[in-house]
Amino acid sequence: MNQATSPTDPLTRKLSAFTSLRPEDAAFLEKLLGPRICCSAGKEIIYEGQHRHSAYLLHEGWTCSYKRLHDGARQIIDVQIPGDFLGARSLPLRASDQSFVALTDVEISRISTEKLWEAFRNEPRLALALLWATARDGALVVEHLAGIGRRDALTRTAHFLLELGARMKLVGRGTADSYSCPLSQNILADALGLTAIHLNRVLRQMREANLLVFRDGVVTFLDRETLAEITGFDLAYLDQSAPAR
Repeated sequence: MNQATSPTDPLTRKLSAFTSLRPEDAAFLEKLLGPRICCSAGKEIIYEGQHRHSAYLLHEGWTCSYKRLHDGARQIIDVQIPGDFLGARSLPLRASDQSFVALTDVEISRISTEKLWEAFRNEPRLALALLWATARDGALVVEHLAGIGRRDALTRTAHFLLELGARMKLVGRGTADSYSCPLSQNILADALGLTAIHLNRVLRQMREANLLVFRDGVVTFLDRETLAEITGFDLAYLDQSAPAR
């Protein structure tokens, strides 16, 4: 079994929230993925409007998806961490509906579209797990839309950081209390629909209230239970604590 589908690989850990992969599932999953490609921070991996775009698995590093508005402004749609797919949801579309850019140096593998369709025809158990992962990505976007539209700045920020923490813990890259987060305040502010100045104020407010500290690229929850209560954070929409189907 190669590194891409080992028991400790982020994708395997992520899919295990839905079902346990059988050896034959893991073997076919290997066939889906091409060799690892290294991309430097700042490189655009998929661009909005790109025809016949590929989809990728993110092995290492962080990326974000975004849309560029007519006035040049950018709205970050979501942030991707190891174990996430890039561009898979829009594969059936004629062109990508969003752009993906590397926020850090990353390692990705191209997903074979032909093998992916074969999985849906002949490997229903694996196909259902992959469909779950794509649907879960959609649930994240819906939650972010609700946050930007209805949550105030503090609850919006805390909820997003709690969500990232839960996602990182699932793929073995964080604990219940902390995780590494390479997002700059500008990127985080963009994702949350805030100005960097406003975000800085919110982070200081949470730090002074002994709720959360975001310092030197590490998010540390000082009082996770209170944060979850304040924000109404519930893991249900992440669907990562359900028993195996």
